[in-house]
Amino acid sequence: MNDISQILDNRTLLVAIAACLIAQVLKLIIDLIQNGKFSVKVLTTTGGMPSAHSALVTALAAGVGESLGWKSAEFAIATIFAIVVMYDAAGVRQAAGKQARILNQMIDELFSDDHKFNEEKLKELLGHTPVQVIAGSILGIAISWLFAGIQ
Repeated sequence: MNDISQILDNRTLLVAIAACLIAQVLKLIIDLIQNGKFSVKVLTTTGGMPSAHSALVTALAAGVGESLGWKSAEFAIATIFAIVVMYDAAGVRQAAGKQARILNQMIDELFSDDHKFNEEKLKELLGHTPVQVIAGSILGIAISWLFAGIQ
């Protein structure tokens, strides 16, 4: 039981999770404005503006830097981890999303005349654009700094 209370007292962890949740809520609001309808599905899918992954890992890195020092090995580890996650979000998953879009197009064109092809379409929005990643990382740093001022 003591371990759980220690986890709940970990300010860096809580701020990182808060940054992620705030990004998800912003994603919901932005989607509502863009599409004119409320879609809870946005909260559970990948992609979209801002990147919750980027907000999470940058808030984590900033929190580690604030609490353990900007020269600490832990800050270096958290920063490298953040870079890898953001690169994956904008690079690898974005490319996979483009491939899914092309494959879905091919399936649509190939089987357009009432063919009985019952396969589920691939998810196309897997990654983030660089702007979404940058917006998420700015949000994560801003939230971390905001919470640092609240003691």
